[in-house]
Amino acid sequence: MAFVTAIALQHETHSRREDTLASLRARTEAMAAPELLAFALKEAFPGKIAVISSFAAESVVLLHQVAEIDPSTPVLFLNTHKLFGETLRYRDRLQEVLGLSDIRAIGPRPDDRARLDPEGTLWSRDPDACCHFRKVVPLSRAVTGFAALITGRKRFQTSARSRMEKVELADGRIRFNPLIDWNLDDIMHYVEKHNLAERRLSLHRLHTVHAPGCGGRGLPRRALGGSAEGRVRHPLGPRRRRNLIRLHKGGGVCYMPLRSRAVVAEWQTR
Repeated sequence: MAFVTAIALQHETHSRREDTLASLRARTEAMAAPELLAFALKEAFPGKIAVISSFAAESVVLLHQVAEIDPSTPVLFLNTHKLFGETLRYRDRLQEVLGLSDIRAIGPRPDDRARLDPEGTLWSRDPDACCHFRKVVPLSRAVTGFAALITGRKRFQTSARSRMEKVELADGRIRFNPLIDWNLDDIMHYVEKHNLAERRLSLHRLHTVHAPGCGGRGLPRRALGGSAEGRVRHPLGPRRRRNLIRLHKGGGVCYMPLRSRAVVAEWQTR
């Protein structure tokens, strides 16, 4: 039996929402990721839940698990209009091979782009403002009507995420993080076990898919060198820069792997 509807959850009192959260945590505490996803999609919030995915390299793990349970689950894909073309092609490939039938591309409205960032360089002057109108506002519009969301966030990614819970309450909605305790070994083991290696975004190990300023001052959000899910927390050190190309665009700086020369031209012309 479903726990709540989208309207009911957001109009409940704080104490009732906390009771719902406590109940969900108790039910899911011992659940592994596939079991948690099945519970969220089929039992707790059927028809009122969506997946948020960046379609980064490791996204295939969560999307594969979701597709095994219900390939018609809505998947919200945030297109900031600052993405590599390879990311968009990867999204299309995954949709085809996994059979996902409801991928929803969301992004800033054309009038907002024309009004707030006509030259496309706001990220270099005010990254917070850029992220707000390209990410926060479109996502807040897209989640209307959903009582719960599923993310692929993991504790090892950043210090802030190290404090996440498997089930959380955020902005009046339940948020499930089924892969919260997974590490890189878990990800690679799953990819190999299910023969998903060819479905990962592996071209030149291109692990960044976001605007050049989204992970810090002019740095990609995801680390471009080593891990599939590494995150840039500080400016890249000299040792890592030896293996990276230093790109300049619009007054900003972006670092890419030496293996990524084939896609450098594309990024520079965006």
